[in-house]
Amino acid sequence: MKPQLKGSLLLFLATLIWGGSFVFQSVGMDYVGAYTFTGIRMVLGGLVLLPVIFFRDRALKKRGEYQATDFGKLLLYGAICGFFLCVGSVLQTNGLKYTTTAKSGFLTTFYIIFVALFSLLGKKKPTVHIWIGVFLALSGMYFLCLFGSDFSFNRGDLLTIACALFFTGQIMGIDAFVHKVDPIKFSCAQFLTAGILSLLLMFFFEQPNLGAITQCALPLLYTGILSCGVAFTLQVVGQQYADPSSTTIIMSFESVFASLAGWIFLSQGLTLPQLVGCALIFIAVITVQFSKR
Repeated sequence: MKPQLKGSLLLFLATLIWGGSFVFQSVGMDYVGAYTFTGIRMVLGGLVLLPVIFFRDRALKKRGEYQATDFGKLLLYGAICGFFLCVGSVLQTNGLKYTTTAKSGFLTTFYIIFVALFSLLGKKKPTVHIWIGVFLALSGMYFLCLFGSDFSFNRGDLLTIACALFFTGQIMGIDAFVHKVDPIKFSCAQFLTAGILSLLLMFFFEQPNLGAITQCALPLLYTGILSCGVAFTLQVVGQQYADPSSTTIIMSFESVFASLAGWIFLSQGLTLPQLVGCALIFIAVITVQFSKR
């Protein structure tokens, strides 16, 4: 399998898991606050990777392929991306207090534009296919999230755009660092940083309750083990083979899977404009793949 195709498939699988986590996040918010939920699931995502790292290192040592870890670089790079991940998640959560879920979903995908613009400053400049994909993906997100809705601007929208900037930082950070350290260890460091920061915010802004956390066990386990531990690690590994602009367009498919999960599990029907939006995002992803041939 070609490396670029392998990267795209890993990213696509990550978006599938993230889309399914929408249902569990919606349920989880009924029991605990956003900082509590984010902190616990991020820490859980990091902890679940520790045994994977242990057994993987042991296997590499037996085969004579083990390379010593530069913990200084690992902690630094993980802390940088973990910071961006934490702040982006917090801004998105706080933005939802003032804006609708649909607008939040649309404005968050502005990272597609931001990543493409920042890429102009680097070596991996977006191709014509990428820009077409950006336009199609954003158009699809509009039909999926906002078609027929009022598009007035408020404080929550500003917070959500700011969150898109921080997610852009996380994506660009992964692209810059993933080739310099072990991707799984890097992913683990990223989660633990984001989780610890979120838990600190939890003690400042929320009153965690052990009983409520216990009731929220299933959503936390899914989003912690699969959405964080598995999906974000797939993103890190996938970005070894895909450029940042392509990554963001493939990741926009998360909204399609989230809508489908809401339709299947929460009986949230899809309208014709939303189906058009799904189709446009799908075409955007296919367009990006053509640019790699």
